[in-house]
Amino acid sequence: MPDVQLVLRSTRVITPEGTGPASIAVSGGTIAAVLPYDAEVPAGARLEDFGDDVVLPGLVDTHVHVNDPGRTEWEGFWTATRAAAAGGITTLLDMPLNSLPPTTTVEHLRVKQDVARTKAHIDVGFWGGALPDNVKDLRPLFDAGVFGFKCFLSPSGVDEFPELNQDQLATSLAEIAGFGGLMIVHAEDPHHLAAAPQKSGAKYADFLASRPRDAENTAVQNLIDQARRLNARVHVLHLSSSDALPLIAAAKAEGVKITVESCPHFLTLTAEEVPDGATEFKCCPPIREASNQDALWEGLADGTIDCIVSDHSPSTADLKTGDFASAWGGISSLQLGLPAIWTEARRRGHGLDDVVRWMSAAPARLAGLARKGAIEAGRDADFAVLAPDETFTVDPAGLQHRNRVTAYAGRTLYGVVKSTWLRGERIHDGGELAEPSGLLLGRND
Repeated sequence: MPDVQLVLRSTRVITPEGTGPASIAVSGGTIAAVLPYDAEVPAGARLEDFGDDVVLPGLVDTHVHVNDPGRTEWEGFWTATRAAAAGGITTLLDMPLNSLPPTTTVEHLRVKQDVARTKAHIDVGFWGGALPDNVKDLRPLFDAGVFGFKCFLSPSGVDEFPELNQDQLATSLAEIAGFGGLMIVHAEDPHHLAAAPQKSGAKYADFLASRPRDAENTAVQNLIDQARRLNARVHVLHLSSSDALPLIAAAKAEGVKITVESCPHFLTLTAEEVPDGATEFKCCPPIREASNQDALWEGLADGTIDCIVSDHSPSTADLKTGDFASAWGGISSLQLGLPAIWTEARRRGHGLDDVVRWMSAAPARLAGLARKGAIEAGRDADFAVLAPDETFTVDPAGLQHRNRVTAYAGRTLYGVVKSTWLRGERIHDGGELAEPSGLLLGRND
């Protein structure tokens, strides 16, 4: 075993083999070995004993809108990565919008990397964007290290990132499949959205009716058909309609290369509890009914849904107007995703090992991050230390997000993140954050 500088010990360490007492030996920022709990601490190594708190692999969030540069009043790498660290997340992938410029060319990627380099408290990677007019830019972006490409099938909400129609989707998918890339898709069908009733005002029921399940179901089916025909690898972003689960399960059984994510807000919040005018709950696709949520959890349990990621999509408070039609659609949950999911998971009989699979191992696998997502030798020494039975009540003033608007305000959640570790260094400790030490990651890092 190489020179060990640090040993982390707990009666509950979550590894791919299960949960139990262990000591984790760290050398040069890498996990050197997972040892028996009472293993002798090597000479010169520092011991950190966490007692009965749970040590889990740092979470990996592959769906974050940092909005930096260009809309940094909405968020930014400094604040977003601080919030992530406080929530036990050690790696995030930034979406190609809503920054200015969007990540749709190599030049734009370099601009974003230059902004992020000195501000990242955790490791950060980048998705590219697929637009109607940038097919020529996809391979260069892939070669420059983006993890895949995001597209919309309906309007994105920002003019600089237009959606793809079905012919354009096929063209981009064929290009991406040709070099073995991944397309990640906001799957809502524009025709179903256009046909749905559109009403302004404060009623959540009206907003929910404007984003029907059929819009998701049709878009997912069309995506499956395209992926099958082109032998392309695709990923469905932020699934909210449980009606699409049988389509996805059948496609997976057939061998279509499709994966799926859902988000904390779809799995912990319900349409029935959204007050009229409370646009902090607005997102697209929308939070749906409790019965729909039950089915999403069944999809997680049986593997139809692969992972849980935040879709952290913040804005300034003034954009969250009381009108659901005009308010910005997005929910900020970087700092709260782990306790929100753990609170609901434990209520439904799931364990923390399930949460780790959904929020660390599976997102790391989706992105090809071979050094992330598990506590085992050879991986980065990225950890979250969680007190799973402690509770706290969400106070927006305690959030690290730039704009402290949250749908979780006032909720009491299980799971207090005591500390977060990045490559063997403590970056968050009881609310205190270290100076930025995150790295910029490329594909397969």
